[in-house]
Amino acid sequence: MNMKFPILPILLMSILAGMAAQPVAAQKIVYSEKDNDDTRNLNFEIIGKINGNFLIYKNTRARSWISLLDNDMLPAGESKLDFLPNDDRMINVDFFPYADHAWMIYQYQRRSVVYCMAARIDGMGKKNGELIELDTTHLGFAADNKVYSVISSEDKKKIGVFKINSRNRQLYLMTTLLFNDKLELLKKSRLQIPMEERNENLSDFCLDNEGDIVFSKFLRQGNDNISTASFIIKKAQEDTLIEKHLNIEKTWLDEIHIKVDNYNKRYFLTSFYYKERRGNIDGYYFYVWDKINGQPLVETIHIFSDELRSEARGDASARTAFNDYFIRQIITRRDGGFLIGSEAYYTTSRFNNWNRWDNLYGGSPYYYPGASNYYYSPFYDRFRWGRGGNSNQAVRHHADNITVMSFNNQGQLEWNTVLGKTQFDDENGEMISYQLMNTGDQIHFLFNQMERRNNLLNDYGVTPSGGMTRNPTLKNLDKGYEFLPKFGKQVSAKQMIIPCLYRNYICFAKIDYN
Repeated sequence: MNMKFPILPILLMSILAGMAAQPVAAQKIVYSEKDNDDTRNLNFEIIGKINGNFLIYKNTRARSWISLLDNDMLPAGESKLDFLPNDDRMINVDFFPYADHAWMIYQYQRRSVVYCMAARIDGMGKKNGELIELDTTHLGFAADNKVYSVISSEDKKKIGVFKINSRNRQLYLMTTLLFNDKLELLKKSRLQIPMEERNENLSDFCLDNEGDIVFSKFLRQGNDNISTASFIIKKAQEDTLIEKHLNIEKTWLDEIHIKVDNYNKRYFLTSFYYKERRGNIDGYYFYVWDKINGQPLVETIHIFSDELRSEARGDASARTAFNDYFIRQIITRRDGGFLIGSEAYYTTSRFNNWNRWDNLYGGSPYYYPGASNYYYSPFYDRFRWGRGGNSNQAVRHHADNITVMSFNNQGQLEWNTVLGKTQFDDENGEMISYQLMNTGDQIHFLFNQMERRNNLLNDYGVTPSGGMTRNPTLKNLDKGYEFLPKFGKQVSAKQMIIPCLYRNYICFAKIDYN
């Protein structure tokens, strides 16, 4: 029986079963007009499609505003966000789009207080109603690092706001606020997280459709593998934490990733694993927790085959084939199975050879020590424009092959496929990597590939049975437009907005699928 991927505006959702798949090719690309204010230094975020318009948040040092584009990518208006404080007080902005509005949740500091605020944005990009104060934090001094993290459930009916005071490295203080989709407070909790070891850290925070928060705690001694780990559940209406330890006594882990399977009411944890400390990546570690019965369903490993290693290795040896890979996506299915997408990503320079340990594991990427003593989790915006920065050294960023693997509900391999690509960027890596477009019958991988000295946007599709096809060349690939696919966003069942550079200006392209 063939299966279809779910046609939903959220990229990484469950796969629907029992529907015949027919190939779908991209039809055309429509570009927005160049705006002289939208230089390459512009900060932006694609909010989504609201009441038929595409809304894009833009920010410069002087101001913040929302631009509207109609279905033909023509300007449909602009709204200045005059209610925001001046830029030197702003810390962070997040958007949560719905059919007729979006919630804009932002934080800023005034004197010694950090405010977490919300504004309802309508389909014309204007503030609708009064501002909502969600929470405040008194610091007693000026600081510019983030205090609050904001997450949303898959069905968008729950929004979670949390902060973690890490001043005491042995006992973190966590404050959580759970809201419904109208930003009405459902529960506020204050909890303690014992941190028994000095090098313990926290990882991916997820919110399920019932309002429960799940995240992981792990021990990494400096630039090393994870040697012990657990996951923690904070139930929506309870003021306690439930901690479950992973059985990895003879296994070393890489980065722990968590995916909520709302349909089957499960939590799925995975990581690359090593048989020996600082060895070569040997395969995947899986752990599946059943919420209903309160017990693990699966805890196992999958060892990569020699055939897969030979196909996925690129310029590496088969033994070290996956040492440059990173898990990018986890996709759950209604039958309990799941897909994992990973990509080879590394840098080269004249001065230093790439080393996974030295470049990545000098402490947790979720902890930004600073004067505020608050724990910051940037797990949701690793690919946000402007976050990469520029290096003074001659560093080349590489993004190579993509490996997609499908497993059944017991963690047993069903199929795997390797999408071969070679990309590099001599600036900051913003032109490389890829984005997913889920059209229901295929998951499309969109990425730039150098052809005849020009970067062309390619579209490869993977079907639920593991078949891979290169879809026809996208229409209207005009010369002069350089795509930034990893910053793109699927805004409807058949539409994606991808930013692009045109003569050093930021423009936006809409891809329509038939």
